[in-house]
Amino acid sequence: MKLEVVSVGDWDSALYMKFEHERTRAAIDLLAQVPDMDPKIVYDLGCGPGNSATLLKRRFPRASVIGVDNSDNMLQVARQRVVDADFIKEDIESWRPREETDLVFANASLHFVPEHYDLMVRLVSCLRDGGCLAVQMPNNMQEDSHALMRMVAADGPWADRLVPVAKSQAIIGPLDEYYRLLAPICSSLDIWQTTYIHPVDGPDRIVEWFEGAELQPFLKPLCPAEKEAFLARYRDALSQAYAPQPNGKFLLRYPRLFFVAQK
Repeated sequence: MKLEVVSVGDWDSALYMKFEHERTRAAIDLLAQVPDMDPKIVYDLGCGPGNSATLLKRRFPRASVIGVDNSDNMLQVARQRVVDADFIKEDIESWRPREETDLVFANASLHFVPEHYDLMVRLVSCLRDGGCLAVQMPNNMQEDSHALMRMVAADGPWADRLVPVAKSQAIIGPLDEYYRLLAPICSSLDIWQTTYIHPVDGPDRIVEWFEGAELQPFLKPLCPAEKEAFLARYRDALSQAYAPQPNGKFLLRYPRLFFVAQK
């Protein structure tokens, strides 16, 4: 079935899915650490275009998989590609299941919630005994790719609009903070970090990667001409920060924080 992929002013599923293999790799690694279980209900928070819901249905074919996202664009694509799952539009910051659940899976979503520490505690409270909260969060705010976004935001005619955006970005805490937060309320807690290295074809591909996700809050307040100028400055900064390899590839470092907390 051919998917209708569009961009309607929120998340851009077309750009997001250009790097679907790389984005889904972390979801695969997270799901691999979820213990064997026979869940009745699985929630996929920040489900995006359905790539993680596909994995969840494959792993738990008897479970009801429910994807939650606040992007009409992403939900439209997810409903087309995973017809045996359900999808609802809701902000994960305020979301709560109607009853205790078996598995809450959150791949690259909770870090967008500024108060995600409180959210994690609340999500664990929504689990049945033996249920799991499985989380992956990009931990790349200190990488050149993200530091340069903030630098360009602060150095241009758009600074008054974009500096508050940069300051509002959620910061991922140290590993030990999440451990201290969750260990007292869980029967087991597996926590780790992986740095993925993605060879890409130059700064243009790095721009494309983040234009479908992390760059969106910076671009949304800008007019078309300003967006073009912002992306040009960001692209130039990337070309200075990343050295090409002998084969012409640029190595994009992408650290990701994982944990599987069992109640």
